[in-house]
Amino acid sequence: MKRILFTGGGSGGHIFPLVAVIQELKKIVGARHLEVELRYYGPDDVYAGYIEREEVRTYKITASKMRRYFSWLNFLEGPKFVWSLGQALFKIFWFMPDVAFSKGGPGALPVLLACYFYRVPIIIHESDTVPGATSTVSGRFAKLIEVAFAKAGDYFPSEKVKVCGNPIRQELLDAAQLDSALAKKRLGLDENLPLIVVFGGSLGSQRINELILNNVEWLTEKYQVWHQVGVNNYTAYYEIYKQMSLHWQWEKKLRYDVKAFFDKNWGDVLAASDLVIGRSGASIFEIALFGKPGILVPLPESANDHQRINAYEYAADGAAEVIEEDNLFDDIFRTVVGKILENPEKEKQMKVAALKFAKPEAARLVAEDIISFVSF
Repeated sequence: MKRILFTGGGSGGHIFPLVAVIQELKKIVGARHLEVELRYYGPDDVYAGYIEREEVRTYKITASKMRRYFSWLNFLEGPKFVWSLGQALFKIFWFMPDVAFSKGGPGALPVLLACYFYRVPIIIHESDTVPGATSTVSGRFAKLIEVAFAKAGDYFPSEKVKVCGNPIRQELLDAAQLDSALAKKRLGLDENLPLIVVFGGSLGSQRINELILNNVEWLTEKYQVWHQVGVNNYTAYYEIYKQMSLHWQWEKKLRYDVKAFFDKNWGDVLAASDLVIGRSGASIFEIALFGKPGILVPLPESANDHQRINAYEYAADGAAEVIEEDNLFDDIFRTVVGKILENPEKEKQMKVAALKFAKPEAARLVAEDIISFVSF
């Protein structure tokens, strides 16, 4: 029985690619009739549940995160990291995997350091143009470094780097084949109105939420909007939505909806969309897979300004428009939305550029690489 260890977590951007790789790995293992045990070590949070759904045993590793600004909380992170390293050393000793795969994030680094101590081969994947702290450190002793953006390879030894894109879950790959009108019908939407999908990452974005609420009257004149505000923001924004809707005509109530989090139907939502507005993390590759025009609003506080660099890298060939938060004014926003949705040729060009950027084979490529490190 061979053993493969997965680590990473802290956000959907870390967990969902892990899920995609696990799904592909299980296909390969099944097709080749191999005996493999899969485990996940990472933070005990809501995202770990997505790993458990894939029938992978999960084990808690205390997450620690050093902030890149002064905070008294940083003084607590040192002891937490030492504790998490001890947890990882103990758990890995009893499991002793043949290979470890990491997506980075809080909780991953102690696992990788423990694997390095036991001489377990390590593969890491970096979703952003500028590597995070965990990838930067672990890249020094990883055997293989897989990157979503070619630009990220500049930060690692070239002989270790492989450009593969960002792994995407099977349910999204399947949904990408859906016709937009059919997807709208499945979601109970008007098939004849453009759909704008708004999301600010798995936790939501206060700034984007405010922008949409400020412009919701204008948006619903011509379009229908599904707005993911984030789980923690949902109650407050839903109350605002209810108060606003009291003054709306009935058709406008049908054209705008507030969601806490796009989960099981995210593939249908992307298939139905005509324009996607959001941050510029790993979800860029999901937007590209569906060939959807995008408006990207990079998170200014992102580590090493990676979201801004991601956004411009993706937009370079015309797949998206970028509006930085300093320029996030109503008139600019409305102009950009209109420029895309009121210009069929522009919309078509953006779709072509997005599909060209997409890398639907990423999860399979990563899974194949993981298997290649295991001797059967």
